Amino acid sequence: MAISLSKGQKVDLTKGNPGLTKVTVGLGWDTNKYDGGNDFDLDTSVFLLDENGKCPSEADFIFYNNLKGGNGSVEHTGDNRTGEGEGDDEQVNISLQDVPQNIQKISFAITIHDAEARSQNFGQVSNAYVRILNQDSNEELIRYDLGEDFSIETAVVVGELYRHGGEWKFNAIGSGYQGGLASLVSDYGLNA
Repeated sequence: MAISLSKGQKVDLTKGNPGLTKVTVGLGWDTNKYDGGNDFDLDTSVFLLDENGKCPSEADFIFYNNLKGGNGSVEHTGDNRTGEGEGDDEQVNISLQDVPQNIQKISFAITIHDAEARSQNFGQVSNAYVRILNQDSNEELIRYDLGEDFSIETAVVVGELYRHGGEWKFNAIGSGYQGGLASLVSDYGLNA
């Protein structure tokens, strides 16, 4: 039975699941159809962060143009350009024991591609969620449904995995950003 989180809640991932080494982080969403005809293209981005909350290098920013990072320990399975269908729209596979020691947090964001040009924002997105599955058994361990808290934002940091006392934990964040992916990239210490 998956643990369902609310915004701001933190939960142990590895402590309560001994032997867990590989997880899949699934992200999903639905878009409203009354937006004036422009298709939505939502994207998952992953930021591997050091103890200062910054990406040590460009290689630690994982997205549709850079599908692997952390010496191959984190892999984005590819861009879904439509969000159509049931289930996860995009997934990220993580080998927890192989994440480089200098990486303290793995932050997950969903952004809207070309949001400003298309006059789109997260007020037009519904049923967004992030979930963590045991890669070996495909069992859902943690789920965070974001709710409908957003209106003008074009990017949302949905949650993060982080190290704590030798274990991995998950924090349900749900923070919206204006300025899309570029503002996130800048906040995480990279040049947009």
